[in-house]
Amino acid sequence: MIRRRVTVLGSTGSVGCSTLALMDQTEANGAGAFEVEALTGGANIARLAEQARRWKPKVAVTADPARLNELRDALAGTGVEAAAGDEAIVEAAQRPVDWVMASIVGSAGLRSAWAAAGTGATLALANKESLVCCGPSLIERVKRAGGRLLPVDSEHSAIFQVFPHGSPEQVAKLVLTASGGPFRTTPKAAMAAITPEQAVAHPNWSMGAKISVDSATMANKGLEMIEAAYLFDTPAERIDVVVHPESIIHSLVEYVDGSTLAQMGPPDMKTPIACALAWPDRIAWPAPKLDLAALGKLTFEAPDESRFPLLTLARQALQAGGSAPIVFNAANEVAALAFLDRRLAFLNIAAVVADTLSRVTAPGVDSCSDSACDAALAVDAKARRAAESIVQGFAAAA
Repeated sequence: MIRRRVTVLGSTGSVGCSTLALMDQTEANGAGAFEVEALTGGANIARLAEQARRWKPKVAVTADPARLNELRDALAGTGVEAAAGDEAIVEAAQRPVDWVMASIVGSAGLRSAWAAAGTGATLALANKESLVCCGPSLIERVKRAGGRLLPVDSEHSAIFQVFPHGSPEQVAKLVLTASGGPFRTTPKAAMAAITPEQAVAHPNWSMGAKISVDSATMANKGLEMIEAAYLFDTPAERIDVVVHPESIIHSLVEYVDGSTLAQMGPPDMKTPIACALAWPDRIAWPAPKLDLAALGKLTFEAPDESRFPLLTLARQALQAGGSAPIVFNAANEVAALAFLDRRLAFLNIAAVVADTLSRVTAPGVDSCSDSACDAALAVDAKARRAAESIVQGFAAAA
């Protein structure tokens, strides 16, 4: 039986909800027992309160200070402390537990992930931006604290499960798979008119709006290339992307002897979450089963980087090093959210990122510095200001 004392950062989002649902299923199966220390969420107070009533954490935190009284009222009589604001989320992340799920979306999740990394807990990381902005520093911080970082992205979890951690020299290449998103076959001429509703309708995965836009632009795969480079200490030229519309093979590791190992399974985020929750063990839960005969075939194709230029821009940022990956991430987040707010056309997301990368330069972040998180956030803020100015320029010209 797996026993864990856990904190879930971003419990009301897609990954956070899947984590708690998996814990429920595992307990119902008699395969695990979980004590929840803290839950943090955003504006969905009803969902956060419902989760807190079920799991009875010591504290439930909303990111919005204006909603604190609403949360307190919803938790009246439960014995669960209510708190609000960024500092309260960081405090929740620092509480002593065995395992922390870090799934707050965007750079807003960086400070809490950084705090959790210093506790010695196992850090299950579903926040791409923490690795992209502060990867080497975050990994070093986890090691110094005696903890372990486990990737929760399905692609990095797949690599993690088949990677020879004690003998990395045996690896020739990492291959990340991509669904291709909802516009894999859409003619480029038609992509100019894409709406937010179309972009968030992912064919395989149920995700939040911003992550769905990243899948539609393939920015997510660019971010994942940067993550993989840091997680597995692999240079950009040894990381490839292949489009695999069925999302059954989640990524592959090619060995120097010509062997290629892949991790496979139906597209369900609970599977990589289960891997991180139980590692190095496995837990039984009612997981969807892979039926290859029913599938019949799996297909693959090269990504069309002329239609999805954010892949190229991410690779260039990774190769440039320094703070370029931080700038890429910040500009993409600003542009994606502007698109969701209908302030920017879909095809101009990449243009905003490219222009920001050309304008913003900054030194790299010292991976051994205790202030690495603050340094990364300073670059992030500078890049966001530049990207927002570029977005406004597009709006003025429309």
